[in-house]
Amino acid sequence: MSDSKLKFIIDYPREDNGTLIEGRILLLLGHNDEKEPRFQINDKAGTGLVFGIDAIGEQPSKGVTIDGNVFGYPVKSLDDIPAGEYWVQGLLHRYETFNLKTGHIVKLPMDRGEGQRWDSAPGNNYSVPKKMFLDPAKRSNIKIQLDQEIPPIEQPDDTKYVKHVKIKSKLLSDFWGRPMYLGAHVLLPEGYDDHPEVRYPLMIFHGHFPKNFGGFRVEPPDPDLEPEYSDRFRLEGYNRIVQEYDYKFYKDWTSVDFPRVLVIEIQHANPYYDDSYAVNSENLGPYGDAITYELIPYIEKKFRGIGTGWSRFLYGGSTGGWEALAVQIFYPDEYNGCYAACPDPIDFRAYCLVNIYEDKNAYYTGPAFKPVPRPGHRNYRGELDATLEQMNHKELALGTHSRSGDQWDIWDAVYSPMGPDGYPQPVWDKLSGVINHSVAEYWRENYDLKYILERDWAKLGHRLEGKIHIYCGDMDNYYLNNAVYLMEEFLEGTKDPYYDGEVDYGDRAEHCWNGDHTRPNAISRLRYNQMFIKKAVQRMEKTAPSDADLKSWRY
Repeated sequence: MSDSKLKFIIDYPREDNGTLIEGRILLLLGHNDEKEPRFQINDKAGTGLVFGIDAIGEQPSKGVTIDGNVFGYPVKSLDDIPAGEYWVQGLLHRYETFNLKTGHIVKLPMDRGEGQRWDSAPGNNYSVPKKMFLDPAKRSNIKIQLDQEIPPIEQPDDTKYVKHVKIKSKLLSDFWGRPMYLGAHVLLPEGYDDHPEVRYPLMIFHGHFPKNFGGFRVEPPDPDLEPEYSDRFRLEGYNRIVQEYDYKFYKDWTSVDFPRVLVIEIQHANPYYDDSYAVNSENLGPYGDAITYELIPYIEKKFRGIGTGWSRFLYGGSTGGWEALAVQIFYPDEYNGCYAACPDPIDFRAYCLVNIYEDKNAYYTGPAFKPVPRPGHRNYRGELDATLEQMNHKELALGTHSRSGDQWDIWDAVYSPMGPDGYPQPVWDKLSGVINHSVAEYWRENYDLKYILERDWAKLGHRLEGKIHIYCGDMDNYYLNNAVYLMEEFLEGTKDPYYDGEVDYGDRAEHCWNGDHTRPNAISRLRYNQMFIKKAVQRMEKTAPSDADLKSWRY
């Protein structure tokens, strides 16, 4: 325990009715005033600083203290920050109490319509940023009052083409001990209202939390839109390019030769992340069953879907790519094909750059006398800007017990067994990186997609023949191509039957590459619907039952 000279006392509102407010108190230090410090925390070299502490149970009336003993990122202690000017802000990420079906009581942040983002969750309290000179060598007690509150999020209205649905899930409500909901944005085909007798195929576009149906715009690009530079793609005016391709999709969607289908994007944000990974989980509950057996049948009934396995398809990228493949594997007869782009790790021997079954430590390779940090994020040239340790330490500063709402924590929450305390058992120690191989074995048996396919091919092979399609850039920013190589090796060796699908790679392509060799990644990532809907329809025409209706929806 250090005797810190620099201390912050952060006070937040108390409910008038005496209800205890609990959550995670964050101290945020920004480098500039281009945006608030709460929006400057990331994995990049220019990240702001964050220090976090749980406020569970009664707290001191004067406020919560953050000093050099509180863990932080990218500097672990306030005692070690460079002296200088910072923009200072405090924030309370509110937690609620859940009485789980398992009998456990846990404290977690309920999604409030924002897609599980601590920096913009309605109801979170924060302070107005202030510019201060901070010197950890000089004694100073700085008081911060969290007197601001993030307002509710306005929900989108229905339009001619895009409808919004929300249902209460019995399966999820039973698990979480409170009403839990699933939502979706539904894109209706051109001519939907003029053909009330037609029933349509269903395309499920999996991905991160969508506030509205993404990539679809009925108006031409805004001519007054101020161009913004994309660091990721090194393109000036990328925001205008996005609008151009959103409008192009609308033009394609309404053209005479585009397939008439339903497309949905699902809202399944939960107390751990912006989506559930669309599978059943010890810690998140039966999201796979809830989506497949509650939400999708509801949508098909309401919007005249055909409602059979041969007429449903899955596609998506990154998280959505993993979901598309996992859902196809776990529900092989309910869907007729998946198109998985840049999927999250699909073989845990290549959990990014970690083999969770053989490696002892996730953060370092090499012998004890020469530890080498494992990379976490690269660009197409292989240049690094984050290590696995740094990325995980950011999450640890934002929340304990897998509550950061970020990537590595949700993998723990989805794949891991529930611990005695009701929270996920992490596959490795968040601070040290030491791997828990008993947890890794649980991951292998339940969520290692390549292992499951190999183990169960005798019963799954004929039900998945021709349904698996995987695409990945060979310079994926998160090294996801490594797991795809391992999956391809297995799939190409399958017999009785041969998998009869596709695995393809983009040369020097980064994250989100989707199989398009004709366009740069910055553009192809904006065309998932055009890429995969036509592929799905072609497969449907080859595999639908002889008495299936393949004509009425081709008007």
